[in-house]
Amino acid sequence: MPGITLPPFPDDVRTHRLLIIDYELVKAGDKDEENRLWKAATTIGYWYLKNHGADQEVSDMFDMGVETMALPFEERMKFGQGEGQYFGYRKLGANAVDAAAMNLNTSEFINVSKDDALAYPQVVHRTYPSTINACMENTIAPFIRKALEVNYAVLNIFNEKLGLPQGTLERLHAMEEHSTSDARCIRNPPQVKETAEKPPIGAHTDFGSLTFLHNRLGGLQMMPPGHDEWSYVRPIPGHAICNVGDSLSIFSGGILQSNIHRVVPPPGTQAGYERWSLSFFTRPGNSEVIRALTESSSLIAEAVKEQPDRNFETGFTAAAWLVMRMKNHRINN
Repeated sequence: MPGITLPPFPDDVRTHRLLIIDYELVKAGDKDEENRLWKAATTIGYWYLKNHGADQEVSDMFDMGVETMALPFEERMKFGQGEGQYFGYRKLGANAVDAAAMNLNTSEFINVSKDDALAYPQVVHRTYPSTINACMENTIAPFIRKALEVNYAVLNIFNEKLGLPQGTLERLHAMEEHSTSDARCIRNPPQVKETAEKPPIGAHTDFGSLTFLHNRLGGLQMMPPGHDEWSYVRPIPGHAICNVGDSLSIFSGGILQSNIHRVVPPPGTQAGYERWSLSFFTRPGNSEVIRALTESSSLIAEAVKEQPDRNFETGFTAAAWLVMRMKNHRINN
């Protein structure tokens, strides 16, 4: 990836236009920009974020991903995700990408826990390959702190808009609390005839609260509400793609939208190149229960009342919610 000139995203494929939110304006308390962010989050659940200030951290994380995936397969598998384990390396073909498990994922990735990165060299959840340990303090932890800064700023705006007591959403996602929040670096190999029709990552909604995504090639597709066809999300250099996940949608009584999406081979001439993506998933603290915050907000209580057929009482803690959701994707299950 380093030093390679990538072909442009084609103009002849279906795309869905997202609002571009300026993080500098958000930080400055610009009310018009906060309203635009709220509109994006409550109508489609996706937006671009510019001026996020994480470009160097993102570039360093991609370099770390390249170094890690270049390790021998046997070395990577020493740090594989075992049964009940979410962090670590996940090989190609380990997850189902459709309900019948007829197609398997054509991507590989490494998940690094927020807790492990910020506590390093202390081990909270697990150990990682040498390439990750070498980058933990100078690359991974700075990226995670930046992603948390961005997502906390967004959460605090949503907190106010939802009429919640000050700091409620940030407390549910507190940095110092153990959680399943993580940084994920994904490699999709160049597409060949045998895999050209298989989505590397199948249709899903994110099960956390907020996603901070960076990619350099196309492939991300979404199904906007009210549509019945998939649309690409065009990658824009220097812009993150952000979205609401299921946990935050449930906390808000469905006011904030968690939208279905998938990853397919890059379109056009981009298909012949490795596709790398980098995400940070902000998730609630492990002991937090995933349920609508009706007692804390009349707005949320009213929204829940207007959706009698939807269950906002999952009965799961955030930790159990992740285990349940991940188990249903793995071919062993």
